[in-house]
Amino acid sequence: MKGRSTKSHERKAKEPIQSALLSSVGALQMPIDLIMAHRDLLQWCRAQGFAGYDPYDALNSRWFQATPLKRSRVARLGWTQFHKRSPINFRSLVRVSRERNSKGIALFALAALADYRRQGTREAEMEARELLDDLMWMRLKGFSGAAWGYNFDWQSRSFFASRGTPMIVPTAFAARALCEAAEVFSRDEYLPFARTICDFILNDLNRTEEAHDEVCFSYSPLDRTRIFNASLLAAETLATVGRLTGEESLCELAMRAALYVVRRQHEDGSWAYGADDYQSWSDNFHTAFILTSLSRINDSVPSTLATGLSEQLEGPLRRGYDFWRERFFLENGWPKYFPDRLYPAETHSASAAIVTLVDLRGRIPSTMILAEQIANWAIENLRDPHGYFYYQRWRFHMNRIPYMRWSQAWMAYALSRLLEASVRTASGSDRILPRASD
Repeated sequence: MKGRSTKSHERKAKEPIQSALLSSVGALQMPIDLIMAHRDLLQWCRAQGFAGYDPYDALNSRWFQATPLKRSRVARLGWTQFHKRSPINFRSLVRVSRERNSKGIALFALAALADYRRQGTREAEMEARELLDDLMWMRLKGFSGAAWGYNFDWQSRSFFASRGTPMIVPTAFAARALCEAAEVFSRDEYLPFARTICDFILNDLNRTEEAHDEVCFSYSPLDRTRIFNASLLAAETLATVGRLTGEESLCELAMRAALYVVRRQHEDGSWAYGADDYQSWSDNFHTAFILTSLSRINDSVPSTLATGLSEQLEGPLRRGYDFWRERFFLENGWPKYFPDRLYPAETHSASAAIVTLVDLRGRIPSTMILAEQIANWAIENLRDPHGYFYYQRWRFHMNRIPYMRWSQAWMAYALSRLLEASVRTASGSDRILPRASD
């Protein structure tokens, strides 16, 4: 819904939490720092109305848009990278506004849903429903189905996308939130809306088909890039919706997209960012996205289609996990951005890793131990006393800019999922979310 005021979020931030906090500490037997960090972060984000800056929002600068530079690809790339890399936030000087981001709202909605599953309170339900309403209102119109994009112009190495161009990444996280809401609250209320997202994927995204049993989805309707984590997010959406609606055709297409990616895994277990030569790097959080989507796809495929699929996905998933675990983390939970570099260490990599480790719980041993190590390391090294999390830690400086989508929304999602999983561990449950066999 459009009319969400900052005051309403500030009012929620003052809700009674002391008794719940104390009872959670006793039940979870976890450091109070984790629970307090989760509480303080959400309070800070609510006070901002869930709006803020983004690492990639520099092209929103009214100063830049008033110059001929806005028509130059090189200038757009340079301007974006300068502001993304600068530890000093110049956005107010160049007139970039704080805004809400649809992917950020989807992540906050996922965090609220996890909090509701853990707490079952009316307050948690209201926040989740309000964020879901906001998310549905933010959808882009004029496409085959519901879709979401970024609130800024975006210049990548491959293509330029203007503000409001539908992208599969924010769209897939919106789909994840809506599908979880359908299972938590009401299928009739949220599932039909989530189903329309599949129409966008099926009809508006471009496809690469290099073998009869493979498919790779593009990042947007404008490009034909073959980015592995993005294609798998489209496949995850199809598989999850297909499981909930009983449409095996959606699950079958998701399987083809999964096979495209696992067959392009490197010998050491890693994946490149994409299929082209200039996309040959491997990083922490994109690897985490691949692992999460493969796990969710495998769990969503019905038994009538799963013959032989589990073997084809489980082996690559485990090899990918082993590479990711060994090469991207230090023993104390320090999350490396690249496998061969200690810096930067950033909130986004830490929080995406926590979400993935919670998702892999029950499939791979000891993931919760690592998830708690990463969370504690991030709280000790990247958290501001005001409750928000810094962008990046470098060898000689800290980038303290509190990016809302990139850092705060992801960490809110991660801490909510980790606390939820810990409660379920205490109650003897091995699974976090409903699976196809439930």
